[in-house]
Amino acid sequence: MNKGSKVRDLTEGSPAGLILGFSIPVFMGNLFQQFYNIVDTLIVGRVLGADALASVGCTASINFLVVGFCIGLCSGFSIPVAQKFGAKDYEGMRKCVANCLWTGISFAALITLVVSLNAMNILRLMKTPSNVIDMSYDYIFVIFLGIPMTMLYNVASGLIRALGDSRTPLYFLIFSSFLNIGMDVCFMVSLGMGVFGAALATVISQAVAGVTCLVYMIWKYPLLRVKKGEWKAERQIIANLCNMGVPMGLQYSITAIGSVILQSSVNTLGSDVVAGNTAGARISMLFACGFDALGATMTTYGGQNLGARKPDRIAEGLRDCLIIGFSYAVLSFVVLYFGGGRLTRLFVTDPTPMMLETSRLFLLCNSASYVLLAMVNIFRFLIQGLGFSRLAMLAGVAEMIARTLAGMILVPLLGVLGVALASPLAWVFADLFLIPAYLHVMKKLRAMFGNADETGIS
Repeated sequence: MNKGSKVRDLTEGSPAGLILGFSIPVFMGNLFQQFYNIVDTLIVGRVLGADALASVGCTASINFLVVGFCIGLCSGFSIPVAQKFGAKDYEGMRKCVANCLWTGISFAALITLVVSLNAMNILRLMKTPSNVIDMSYDYIFVIFLGIPMTMLYNVASGLIRALGDSRTPLYFLIFSSFLNIGMDVCFMVSLGMGVFGAALATVISQAVAGVTCLVYMIWKYPLLRVKKGEWKAERQIIANLCNMGVPMGLQYSITAIGSVILQSSVNTLGSDVVAGNTAGARISMLFACGFDALGATMTTYGGQNLGARKPDRIAEGLRDCLIIGFSYAVLSFVVLYFGGGRLTRLFVTDPTPMMLETSRLFLLCNSASYVLLAMVNIFRFLIQGLGFSRLAMLAGVAEMIARTLAGMILVPLLGVLGVALASPLAWVFADLFLIPAYLHVMKKLRAMFGNADETGIS
């Protein structure tokens, strides 16, 4: 390792300090990544009006289904890299990097082709309101065409994070986020390109982040620089990457299937409810960045310590991460309880009472359940980092079932309240599966490493 490297070994030192040090830059990066959606939504709602806001909101679940699969896929690709790094097998790590790039290119081309050609059919199946369906198509079609750029950034940043550097991807996201804001204003306000301009700004910004992150990775990290003779596509490595990545991608998509069904039910309640739900969801996603960061941290932490064969340290890290997550959950609830209404008014100049009520209920029910969300992300991503991606994927199935039940039963019965209760119900279902799953995984690892006398939760 070169002296100027920002590589961080998570197998030595205080777990709490390392987790905080790693997760804070990831948290900031997630915040700026959310700015892609937040700024679009703010400008769309305030400049183009409530119908335009609803048109973007109608695409949220299908966007999460497809783009979430790509993000999960790329996150899974980084797990073998982190494990090889923890085991100090640098040649094997570089071979994983090369095969990760080949596999990512193939998936990006296939996914982009399939979803772009079927964008309008998907929107019709989701019962998108007729007054906004054309704008919804203009937005989501461009987002789908930008999938290769989304995957480029997430592959490059995932590889860098696998070596313990969570700061570098943040710097590129900060730059591209401000670029996104400038292009939003230019495309939507100055050029009058509507929601098409919002999507175009997002894709271009993501491309800038991806290209600059990849170039920096090649230049700055000799450990990740693939050497001659290591570029060969190897079936076993590709199979291992897919074994890690595909279940993580499917986890997002399976979860999103429930969201699509739920969104279809929300769409039947009218564009005002859709707009209010969109505003509430955007605000909630901003605060959920902290839980996403802790999850991403535990993927790398678990992967490195698995490679170093340290199960006790894995359990200690889980305990410290849960304490951090619960503290953040309480703080987020307090902020949203007192300030959620003011934040909602940022999205629409003249919100209707129904928009405000929908957003208020959504934020209240979600923020009161953030402790559940903290547990979902921490347990699930740790299990993935330990190499049990298929097991973690089943938590996505639990969430899908819960959101499907909410869309089919709670929304017709309770209306707006049913929409607000959908995510907390999904988190309960996921936690009921994940906690026993973690205990099973730790028991298996301790038996493998010859130390089976602790469960690691206490």
